[in-house]
Amino acid sequence: MMNQHLFKIILIGDSGVGKSNILSRFCRDEFTIGSKSTIGVEFATKNLEIDNCVVTAQVWEKYRAITNTFYRGAKAALLIYSIEDRESFDNIQQWLSELEKLSPSNVVLMLVGNKNDLEESRAISFEEAAKFANENGILFLETSAKNATNIDKAFNSILTEILRIHNSNQISDENMGNDVKKVVHSEIITQSQEIDLNEKDERGKKGKGGCC
Repeated sequence: MMNQHLFKIILIGDSGVGKSNILSRFCRDEFTIGSKSTIGVEFATKNLEIDNCVVTAQVWEKYRAITNTFYRGAKAALLIYSIEDRESFDNIQQWLSELEKLSPSNVVLMLVGNKNDLEESRAISFEEAAKFANENGILFLETSAKNATNIDKAFNSILTEILRIHNSNQISDENMGNDVKKVVHSEIITQSQEIDLNEKDERGKKGKGGCC
């Protein structure tokens, strides 16, 4: 029988960047044009099989009003901006600072540039966002909730990394602090390049087989 895990993933970013549609596309394969801004918190779940484990992704998204409770117990965070909205990208640093204050340690982080189907309206280049991700030691990916581009890849990459850390006993409910430890290597996931999040683990700590 496969081991089962439930991991909380939070989606954070300015209003209007597409958090609700990213959640809907991943969990329900739905997209709503002109969806209303979330008031408070919304979450949904999806079951996946990853590395011979049954993983339940519990995906939460919010606007700025909710703080401590939203971050509690999160294993990963997607910091989302819209590629056509300069302000939403500039505000990512504020969201990152909030994460550092309120989230558990060892949170897996990914910068997500959503709405890359709107190339003609692009305000933030891929290179600029990639540089920010590298400087902060976090993953980066551009997505389109409308076209479903890279949505599954984003969550699968995040969940694979959470499992890797879990198997290496690097995530512990008894060892939670206030400092975000960026546990992923600084890598850029391009649209044409798959990433093996395990291949560059050079710390000499090999995880056990399976996902216990």
